[in-house]
Amino acid sequence: MGLFNTRNINKAKRLFEKNKGKIGSTVDKATDTIDKKTGGKYSDHLKKVDDAAKKLAGEQPGADGRGGLRPDESEGTASGLHPDPDAPKPNG
Repeated sequence: MGLFNTRNINKAKRLFEKNKGKIGSTVDKATDTIDKKTGGKYSDHLKKVDDAAKKLAGEQPGADGRGGLRPDESEGTASGLHPDPDAPKPNG
């Protein structure tokens, strides 16, 4: 019996539906930890993972509670934040 058999796939679907609200925040925490451990080396890839998980969970991609801003480790930035180029643009 393989990993991707019908029984396991159906179980995964049920678990996903049951925990849909937790997926976005859990993936966000995991990718933040990975980003810190790797020194920001994979930030762009991790941002895409965050957005995909939030979209799958029915949340707004890019809605990370940071107002479209992400931390910047470099010196010389106002309060350590800069505009996120991947953040959704306001209508208007």
